[in-house]
Amino acid sequence: MKTLLASLFLCSFCGILSSAESLFEKNEVFPPGLNGIARYRIPGIVVTAKGTVLAYAEARRNNSSDWGEIEIHLRRSTDGGKTWGMSKQIAHTGTRLEGNPHKAAGGEQEQTVNNPVAIVDRETGAIEFLYCINYARCFSMRSTDDGVTWSAPVEITASFEPFRAKYDWKVIATGPGHGIQIKSGRLVVPIWLAYGKTGDHAPSAAGTIFSDDHGKTWQAGDLCLPNEGDFGNPNETMITELSDGRVLLVNRNASKANRKLVTTSPDGARNWTKPVFHDQLWEPICMASIIAHPSNPGTLLFSNPHTLKLDQDGKEVPAGRGKRENLSIKLSRDDGKTWPINKTLDPGPSAYSDLAVLPDGTILCLYEGKSEIQIARFDLGWITTP
Repeated sequence: MKTLLASLFLCSFCGILSSAESLFEKNEVFPPGLNGIARYRIPGIVVTAKGTVLAYAEARRNNSSDWGEIEIHLRRSTDGGKTWGMSKQIAHTGTRLEGNPHKAAGGEQEQTVNNPVAIVDRETGAIEFLYCINYARCFSMRSTDDGVTWSAPVEITASFEPFRAKYDWKVIATGPGHGIQIKSGRLVVPIWLAYGKTGDHAPSAAGTIFSDDHGKTWQAGDLCLPNEGDFGNPNETMITELSDGRVLLVNRNASKANRKLVTTSPDGARNWTKPVFHDQLWEPICMASIIAHPSNPGTLLFSNPHTLKLDQDGKEVPAGRGKRENLSIKLSRDDGKTWPINKTLDPGPSAYSDLAVLPDGTILCLYEGKSEIQIARFDLGWITTP
């Protein structure tokens, strides 16, 4: 009787129907060596309108460096992430665009295809897919068959040109992770850019690009996360829509505060609030993820290594780089104002992650482990169970 009552209480607390046994399981999606790839990094994941799971990542062929011969590989799952189809190269398989600015003198023949971002269009059922090449050009392609085949890429680098009025960028990047479609139908993708030497990823700033015609064209939003004042080099940013329709950005940065920056907008493009540091969202200088859960309005999930760099006295080191370990899931029930629950998903080496939710409410976290990219499948009951 006590077990039954505890189970019913948990169901009520989580806002979804669940059994007494909470769900938690993991499996590998991109192990090193798959398809001859030395290391897979920078995971992204979406669930299509038909419920198919698409997991994608940078396939770094020769080493784990941000620069090098890098492809984008994708795997599909039709059973909620339990099993996976073959890994397939999907982005920029035609005419190569070679050029590593750090190795230009040596005539390097590498092509760096980087920062993949998928966006599910619930109105058309299509999946829009953005990526960059050599951190200098941006392309878009589309799938209308649940990620089986993809259209020829179309260059959209021109959508970044308005940002030059603020920063004369040398590097551009989408995401990484996933973009969103908001209630108006607009597609929104976080971006960051760097304006130092060619090929350098700092100094940097971040904002959004958006599409109001289902991915046919893209426009620049505002650079709402500038590199100024207390804000140190904002870059990789995650995005979600709040219960009242506002768009929330949560940003990686290298600021003294050691906290994520947050800002909101009514439309994902303009009128962003002044960014503020969120004290509960620690910043080990690592990409994180955020997503809304459909169980109750205002329910958000956040994934990130929950670490800080401390000195010998146990005090935070300003702008310290925490270890990439202890990947944790946070839960908010008030649109991200507070995050009272934090649950360790992987206590070991763990870094970049991306979140998605299945139609039945099951949560997926695709993340970098020690040398592989894994997926964890769990429910709200697992998060709220001590």
